[in-house]
Amino acid sequence: MTNWRQHVEPFSRPFFFLWSRLTRGKTLGVRGVAVDGEGRVLLVKHTYLAGWWLPGGGVDKGETTQAAVVRELREEAGLIARGEPILLSVHSNERFFPGDHVVVFRIDDFDMSERTSHGEIAEIGWFHPDALPEDTHRATRARIEEVFKGRVVDVFW
Repeated sequence: MTNWRQHVEPFSRPFFFLWSRLTRGKTLGVRGVAVDGEGRVLLVKHTYLAGWWLPGGGVDKGETTQAAVVRELREEAGLIARGEPILLSVHSNERFFPGDHVVVFRIDDFDMSERTSHGEIAEIGWFHPDALPEDTHRATRARIEEVFKGRVVDVFW
């Protein structure tokens, strides 16, 4: 199912990036590795990006990275963290957007509820780390291998 965001995002994203660059010297984002009781990891499919990704997004002005990942998981997937997110790694996302950084957290203690963001996420799913969808994004695969398979953390996203 396509919606207006899938048609508009490819054209509006460059303007968003320009605005971000003009209003912020550096950009900061977060991603959450939420793991359920069966050892499955939560992934989301955006309406404006191809493939499956770890849920997350930008850190708002005045917001901590911990608060941002908790907020993003709630908005995108309806996941309500019961404890503090655990810091896993920090990555430079220069390849995608100069000056961008991504902080990755793990969340194991949570409840599920309704998503508060509508229109941004096309689908959510829980997947075993050894059985990820074929179209899982390269960076998401790398983070999952770092967390579950002991792969050395790559500082580049």
